[in-house]
Amino acid sequence: MRAAILREQGVPVKIEQVDLDGPEQGEVRVQLVGAGACHSDYHRISGHVDFGTVPYILGHEGSGIVKEVGPGVSTVAVGDHVIFSLTAQCGRCRNCHDGKANLCEFWVLGKATLPTGRRPFSQDGVELYADLATFAEETVVPETYLVKIREDIPLEKACLIGCGVMTGVGAVLNRAKVEAGSTVVIIGCGGVGMNVVQGAVLANAGKIIAVDKVQFKLDMAESVGATHFIDASKEDVVKRVMDLTNGGADYAFEVIGFPQTVRQAFDCIRPGGTCVMVGVPFKGQDIAVPGMKLFWDRTVMGTFYGAGRPKTDFPWMLDLYQDGRLKLDELATKVRPIEEFNEAFDDMNAGTAIRTVFTF
Repeated sequence: MRAAILREQGVPVKIEQVDLDGPEQGEVRVQLVGAGACHSDYHRISGHVDFGTVPYILGHEGSGIVKEVGPGVSTVAVGDHVIFSLTAQCGRCRNCHDGKANLCEFWVLGKATLPTGRRPFSQDGVELYADLATFAEETVVPETYLVKIREDIPLEKACLIGCGVMTGVGAVLNRAKVEAGSTVVIIGCGGVGMNVVQGAVLANAGKIIAVDKVQFKLDMAESVGATHFIDASKEDVVKRVMDLTNGGADYAFEVIGFPQTVRQAFDCIRPGGTCVMVGVPFKGQDIAVPGMKLFWDRTVMGTFYGAGRPKTDFPWMLDLYQDGRLKLDELATKVRPIEEFNEAFDDMNAGTAIRTVFTF
């Protein structure tokens, strides 16, 4: 079967043939139907984040159909439609009990093995590293990473819920808890930023100000509900926000991952406002803000995975999609076979795609 394998950071990824062992205790084998090309995958490819477990099968945003279950599996069955979650949702640790499933302590992605330490993927007898490995035709994961969903949702669209939608919408509704009528700024309107816009719409925000350097992304932000637009390549972002909001926004979301844009987001908020860092920070970099501005009741917060509770949040998000209140079709601006893997990330970097969905 085919899989996208990262062998060295900064080098194009190849689609190669691999072998996959069957599921063991508590594990599930899933046949992938759709998988989203997320910037977090590109962070691994480009070297934006430290990454020492190679060769590694990429992919974390995906959906598919359960093909086989191992002993002890009780939450899904063969034939179920599922979305992959970034977190384990064990239901037993202190964070799960506190309603913070995004911070589940059971098994954290990034260790590149299953919880037992085994690696089910191999090539010519040599084991390969992998986490969820949604850029493969099939994968094996612990059942705790899967959420069963209704079967009337197209799986090639449902995959977007698993990361980009959960992270963006959740940042607004779960983490920041934006109030109706608030003014909201979104700096960075890629796949996740577009869902911060959607979250602001669902929160009934007043002004929703989209900031980016690419006109295509600003146009897309308008299509999903942004009300005002700033081209950061042409305008002073902070000054323009101050003009639009009469002195500062209630909330500013940074969805890029650079200290300078987090600072920019912070400078956009009024006294009492909140700056939310959604973008993945670059390795080894710190975030700095002026102490006196922070003193005036401003808040800086981070958010991982939109403070998501996948087993709770995925179903209502899909219900909103069916009701036409959450846009997924519009986010999937391109669909490509997995063989066009590198082209999809070229599109992302060129700003000509919001989300590419890979099909198998």
